[in-house]
Amino acid sequence: MALIALGVTGGVGAYKAVEVCRGLQKRGHDVVAVMTRAAARFVGPVTFEAITRRPVITSQWRPGMNADIEHIAIADGIALLLVAPCTANVIGKFANGIADDFLTSLYLATKAPVLIAPAMNVNMLAHEAVQRNLQTLSARGVRFVEPGEGYLACGWIGKGRLAEPADIVEAAAAIVEQPASSLAGVRVVVTAGPTYEDIDPVRYVGNRSSGRMGFALAAEARRRGAEVTLVAGPTTVAVPSVDATIAVRSAADMHEAVMRVASNADVVIMAAAVADYAPASLATQKMTKADGPLTLTLQRTKDILSDLGSMRAGLGGERPILVGFAAETEDVIARAREKRLRKKVDLIVANDVSQPDQGFDADTNAVTLVGDGADEVVPLQSKARVAAIILDRIEQLLRRRAGRLASR
Repeated sequence: MALIALGVTGGVGAYKAVEVCRGLQKRGHDVVAVMTRAAARFVGPVTFEAITRRPVITSQWRPGMNADIEHIAIADGIALLLVAPCTANVIGKFANGIADDFLTSLYLATKAPVLIAPAMNVNMLAHEAVQRNLQTLSARGVRFVEPGEGYLACGWIGKGRLAEPADIVEAAAAIVEQPASSLAGVRVVVTAGPTYEDIDPVRYVGNRSSGRMGFALAAEARRRGAEVTLVAGPTTVAVPSVDATIAVRSAADMHEAVMRVASNADVVIMAAAVADYAPASLATQKMTKADGPLTLTLQRTKDILSDLGSMRAGLGGERPILVGFAAETEDVIARAREKRLRKKVDLIVANDVSQPDQGFDADTNAVTLVGDGADEVVPLQSKARVAAIILDRIEQLLRRRAGRLASR
């Protein structure tokens, strides 16, 4: 049984939080409700008090309560901070470190995982400020239960309604019911972001990778207790807290860094978008503009994943577990299967980057896991949740490898 803090904020979906609370209890978990002042305008605190059999926290200024001690005590004791619904206002406060009530203070004080179920008007959800705040939280390891689409309380139709209570409960259970140290002692290398191949001191050839998927994988592996080394290309997204970070720029830089650390790793996850080609030569001075076309000669870069497969074969073929990504715009699954066999890796994560809400520079992703068995389709959801599903599959591969070694 885990103690879960259920934050309820001021949205019409607050009534669904009652069902979320019940669902968590049915799975054997204890719940303490933390309501904002606005939330109490939609659902009475007495409702949650009757269900949880605990005092409902509605203010850090309740008479007789030492707020500084109380929110720290709860922060230390909970296994999860779940906020459902979570309004644009509270998302903005979380992202920017504003602590002006009990819930926002609790968010800053706790080291427990944080799961947010956003709910708001469709235009609010799409607003640049809200999207930027969501990206900031995602980079910190916050997980999300994506809002649903349909009729909203304002009368509009679109994305923004609170996810169904059963889906929220399932997402919360996936966090608290999983051993936090399931990857303890496992050494994981993750690559993330793009590479930049310089043309001259000013220009470069690059791609649109933001690094979010790789960062989510690194954060999830670290949360499960793994020793994580992150090899990251140039990106503006905040880097998650891991054991070691190696910053690189070019495909050659990434190749050198990965090959250097991979021989001691148990798992290597190649989530980076590494350039396949780089300029054959680098101009020492800025190339001046001239009339007519400019011709660049590109040469093939080293294939990191293939070299990892060859390295593993030389080490006996068992370690490290190798996971690659296949970002395609057509024939996605067929190309992923061919890539897995050709490069002799354990798992390929395939995704269609032609879709606007998945792949490069998006907060969500939809992938297919291509291994030696049946393909596993992972529907569109936050990259943090996709990362958790990929790590679940990697844990299966590690158990299978341990079984093979034990039978020898």
